[in-house]
Amino acid sequence: MKRILDCCASDFRTLDRDSLKQAILAAEGRTLVAETIVTAPPLYPDVTNGEIVKAFGADLLLLNMLDVFAPAVSGLDPAGVVRDGRGVTGLIPVLKHLTGLPVGVNLEPVAAQSDALEQLEAIAEGRTATPRALAQAKALGCDFVCLTGNPKTGVTNAQIEHAIGDARTHFGGLVIAGKMHSSGTRDGAPGDAAVRFAQAGADVVLLPAPGTVPGVREGDLARTVQRVKQEGALVLAAIGTSQEGADEATVREIGLSAKRAGADMLHIGDCGFTGIAVPENIMALSIAIRGRRHTYIRMARSAVR
Repeated sequence: MKRILDCCASDFRTLDRDSLKQAILAAEGRTLVAETIVTAPPLYPDVTNGEIVKAFGADLLLLNMLDVFAPAVSGLDPAGVVRDGRGVTGLIPVLKHLTGLPVGVNLEPVAAQSDALEQLEAIAEGRTATPRALAQAKALGCDFVCLTGNPKTGVTNAQIEHAIGDARTHFGGLVIAGKMHSSGTRDGAPGDAAVRFAQAGADVVLLPAPGTVPGVREGDLARTVQRVKQEGALVLAAIGTSQEGADEATVREIGLSAKRAGADMLHIGDCGFTGIAVPENIMALSIAIRGRRHTYIRMARSAVR
């Protein structure tokens, strides 16, 4: 089994849930997930935001605000592309073909009722973590799902826990679960809930990185990480509070703190600019957690290898 650091596009095409999880574990905290908003225009024309984040060092591409029943990525023609005489069709397969990376989607476990901190917004079923949407994410070809909440959606920890079981039944790929921030509800980001997510079957538990939400300190995160790993799950530390648009020094500090706390994966969010992190911050985070060698290799490695 290869570390994710050593995987190229042809390797990623063969990885199932268990082997992808093992590849991440073997990389020892050197896996970078970059998130993009699919409805936002690309940062630059003639290239998708997914291709940009790959070019700056991401290992996995996470799509936000994708409606799985009406899938579209701004800047991408889903009709198909041809490489080396082979046709590739379908939105997710085309995106995987262009980037050479595993591609996943956020699905939001919205609660019917929640103790809201602010006025909540309704979202389409294709963005929620229903059994039907989870099955559709599998049919589209997604490699992983992230059960989390955008701002003002009313996602609760209890509903995330419930959705994990549905994901294991109806999706079958790698399951990431947790909250980067409150998502508009008073139960906030997961603390003790993180252990329950692992017990419910999440492959990876998502937690806010130190310094991203009030009160998340490195020592506290380290203790939670230890408890989660005792249940057999990995941990993703997320920068999901627009600090993906901060200066490079801040991003490096957050990343190193999360790695010291034991995170297996580092996430960088989608609102440095609208829909994508500041690209230089993706590279800065990558270099901080794994050095220039692995960063430059990931940046340069062709999607047809």
